[in-house]
This record gives sequence, C-alpha cells and structure tokens, in this order.
Amino acid sequence: MMKPQTKQQATSEQVVYEPCPCRELVNTVRESLGISPTVRQHLENSRIEFLKAMREILNQRIERLSNAGQQGTKVAVE
Repeated sequence: MMKPQTKQQATSEQVVYEPCPCRELVNTVRESLGISPTVRQHLENSRIEFLKAMREILNQRIERLSNAGQQGTKVAVE
C-alpha cells in the first residue's frame, strides 16, 4: 500500500495527498504484468468510471435521505 505523499507549497504550508485505492490497483497491475500503453489507457478509463459510479451511489443515497426527512402533515394555522 502506498504511503501519503507530503508536498511543500510556496506559502510554507504542508499538503498531504492520500493515495487513491483505484490508482494503487492500477499501479500494482502495471508493475506486475508490464502492460502496454493501450491497456494502461483502458485501466485509467475504468478507474474514472468506477469513481463516477461511486459518486452516483452517494448522490442516490443523499437524495433518499433528504426526501425521507420531509414526511409529515401540514397543519393550517389561523
């Protein structure tokens, strides 16, 4: 597993970049199989599609939770 990378910025702030699990998998496959640039491009595209799928799952869950809290009965106030 990759360790977080630390980078210095011009303002002397330290920024930590966490490795992406999808990227780690792609790097491991690339190193162990010695894959071609064409296969590498397919893996890059699949990583992007996987992240889009995760985003859609989260959006659906947020929508479901948002709608669940709006149940109730309106009462007219005189």
